[in-house]
Amino acid sequence: MNIKTANHRIMIEVKIKDATLSQAATEGMDAFLKVFTDSISHAIGDQLTADNMAELNADQITLLAWSYLHEEVMDGGFLQLIYNGYGAFIFRNPFGVAMREWGLPELYHLIKKGRKLYDKYHEEIERERSDEDFMAMFEQYPEFDELDDEFIEFEEEWTDAVAHYVDEHISQFATIVND
Repeated sequence: MNIKTANHRIMIEVKIKDATLSQAATEGMDAFLKVFTDSISHAIGDQLTADNMAELNADQITLLAWSYLHEEVMDGGFLQLIYNGYGAFIFRNPFGVAMREWGLPELYHLIKKGRKLYDKYHEEIERERSDEDFMAMFEQYPEFDELDDEFIEFEEEWTDAVAHYVDEHISQFATIVND
């Protein structure tokens, strides 16, 4: 990891070994994206904060947001995403717009629908609760089922589109280096 300045901002330079990326590409789009998200995350100390967010470019932040969205929704739906504290990052930032610009207009529309539910329910959903009470939320907030179903239905297509965007704009995400 190197740090360089651009426009008087300190920028983290993410480096990925060509062999690592080539191996991941043979394993599929999830592995390919994971190389980038893991490398970006590692470069910022494995925790995204307001301070280190300023050291990343918009595409790197968007890719991390995609990885959080993907992981949380595939594991426990939008309720889990919100409960685990990622709601504001996904719904109150230009993530949806970035997804549209990356060629995922359907995901943009899903994020817009999710924003309405987030605004309506986030304070209650984000409240600390027991595992049993967390599980009960799935019956308390059935409005999220449609979002979850749509995400799961299009997950593979969207992951593929994100992987293609990254592949076509690799220099926005990392510097590929020879071993």
